[in-house]
Amino acid sequence: MKQKEKAQIIEQVELAPGIWSLRLKTEMAKEAVPGQFIGIYPKDGSRLLMRPISICDADDKDGLLRVVYRAGGAGTKEISSYKAGSEIDILGVLGNGYDIDAVKGKKVLLLGGGIGIPPMLYGCKVLKEKGTDCAAVLGYADSNMFLKDDFEAVCDTHIATMDGSFGTKGTVIDALNEQGVSGNAIFACGPMPMLRAIKSYAAEKGMEAYISLEERMACGVGACLGCVTKTVNVDHHTHVKNSRICVEGPVFKAEDVDI
Repeated sequence: MKQKEKAQIIEQVELAPGIWSLRLKTEMAKEAVPGQFIGIYPKDGSRLLMRPISICDADDKDGLLRVVYRAGGAGTKEISSYKAGSEIDILGVLGNGYDIDAVKGKKVLLLGGGIGIPPMLYGCKVLKEKGTDCAAVLGYADSNMFLKDDFEAVCDTHIATMDGSFGTKGTVIDALNEQGVSGNAIFACGPMPMLRAIKSYAAEKGMEAYISLEERMACGVGACLGCVTKTVNVDHHTHVKNSRICVEGPVFKAEDVDI
């Protein structure tokens, strides 16, 4: 059930320049699945819209939810200033996550690029809990490799950097090829050029792929139709070849979206 509630900030730290890790105490931790997101509302009344941020980790026993985000615009920069002990308004949990059951018995490649890396960590943990083998391939711009240690603590991890400062120089696809990483299915999140390359890679290899799309959002619940993506099939809600990223997504089967 999507609802707005107050969450207590347990911790907020900067992991790399402009990249922040925020831990919240919230009942939403009990519902979250990998690939979903929450909306965080800035306190400044001039910024009315929630900021959608993907879930990096969730602990249903202790009711803790973690998000890792880039403080780029005015809203997220404001959010990054909030201190432990204060409360914020959040909306969630939102969206359609990764289909964990669909990849049971397969080896899943978790491909994350840039700020698309955080949701892959939660995916890795849940896959491992379900007994599904997985490996992470993470793409960074440079040596500011936020969450690298977190991934290495839970799964086989491979790195690509665009400047060549660590791991394979280039993209996650370059790392897959150079480091000989193989699997049977893909979970991915990252910038659109990366997702297009992954869709082509999966089709070429005959692999099932689930990709998480990003888009600017207003309501987060599918009412405004402000975030849509072209699809192969006609959507039951819009009756055209579009789907709402905030509801039918952000995770789609790669073959179902026209990107």
